[in-house]
Amino acid sequence: MKQRILIVEDERHIGVPLKFNFEAEGYETTLVEDGPTAIKQFEATPEAFDLVILDLMLPSMSGYAVLERLRAAKVYVPVLVLTARTLSEDRIRGYDVGADRYMTKPFELPELLAQVKSLLTRHAQLRGTAAATPAGDVYEFNGAVVNFATHEVQVRGEPKSLTPLEIKLVKYFADNDGLVLTRNQILDSVWGTDSSPTTRTVDNFIARLRQHFETDPANPRHFLSVRGVGYRFVAQPTGSGPPGDAGEPP
Repeated sequence: MKQRILIVEDERHIGVPLKFNFEAEGYETTLVEDGPTAIKQFEATPEAFDLVILDLMLPSMSGYAVLERLRAAKVYVPVLVLTARTLSEDRIRGYDVGADRYMTKPFELPELLAQVKSLLTRHAQLRGTAAATPAGDVYEFNGAVVNFATHEVQVRGEPKSLTPLEIKLVKYFADNDGLVLTRNQILDSVWGTDSSPTTRTVDNFIARLRQHFETDPANPRHFLSVRGVGYRFVAQPTGSGPPGDAGEPP
């Protein structure tokens, strides 16, 4: 079965060639030119597509708003933002609302194809892992319950809304409980080696995870900073962490 890609792009001189090239690569591709039409594609069948390529500057509804609507509706299809917006705050906002990758225009087609292949491969692997080991989808620590399959999160009985990247980051830490991880290791494993965020992006995401999960975010006991290296996650801390660990600002 062909993998299905939705392109949301209002500039036809970009969208039409993209559709042609993706179909030449063997993908089943749909092109729409505005946000409301994109959202309608998922209303009847949330799993209608395997990947979305999304412009941010769209008529009637921005790409940010489209992405927020999809994630609020628990549509966790991978989304690659493809935009002319190049400022770091635009990139950060894109990740904040749930983007998986962020590329800027102009772009090189081989790089875009590589990003798409990487996202599709990773998404298929995650779905396969979830189907094979459903008992391992739920993780609990510090009064938090995280369902990695459904992206449902409760912290001390209160529902929390996390972006797909935040969920991936929690999963990576849970799989490496107690280990010291560098920022580059985290970037490579969660964002992917062919993505383009900075190490500061990791710091911003850790700060958000502390707000979500820590009883006292200013004095974390689970998502710990390791001076000059990166971070360490401890699901069940015993007393205070090593010197220079907990509480160090990112």
